[in-house]
Amino acid sequence: MFALVESGNITQFPTGNKGITLNGNQYPASIYTLWTEAERNAIGIYTVEIDNTNRKDEEWYINTNQTYTFSGGKVKATYGTATAKAHADTLFTQADEDAGLGTKDDVKRKGLKSILIQQIKDQAKSILDETDWYITRKAEKSTAIPSSITTHRDAVRTKQASMITAITNAVDTPALETLYTYTTTDGVTSRPLGELPTLS
Repeated sequence: MFALVESGNITQFPTGNKGITLNGNQYPASIYTLWTEAERNAIGIYTVEIDNTNRKDEEWYINTNQTYTFSGGKVKATYGTATAKAHADTLFTQADEDAGLGTKDDVKRKGLKSILIQQIKDQAKSILDETDWYITRKAEKSTAIPSSITTHRDAVRTKQASMITAITNAVDTPALETLYTYTTTDGVTSRPLGELPTLS
């Protein structure tokens, strides 16, 4: 990404895929690929340096728009302070109900906890669906369900419950993010939340 600086101010952001006319001079698109940074700077075109210091994972946070500045011979794009997404549900208020927008205390907007819990439930269901045919066969044909399948299905439900408890007990969005953050120790990569068991 490039910026045109005129009289110390950023005036436009050339796309870099077509030429540009500056002070009556026509420059081809090749200046963005063949010229050095110093050569482009000499005519007022700078490569925008992105500062991601304040940028956070958009799964958990809402980032601000970038702010562009020209200082010290450089154009920088920086983010402001990110806002954590709501971890709890937002409910309709009495004022909302009075305005006909919804029923007081019903969920107006789902928070991260509700969304993540539903994802865990959906994942567990998908895993259990793989072995549901054993249950159907047992009901229709009285064929015994292998103990390994019963053990597996119980393990899925147990792990689902513990994962939901961990999500429910997270006090804020950073705590939720921590549950889902993978780390590697002694060559083993894992996350605090753990994983639902699958058939080997």
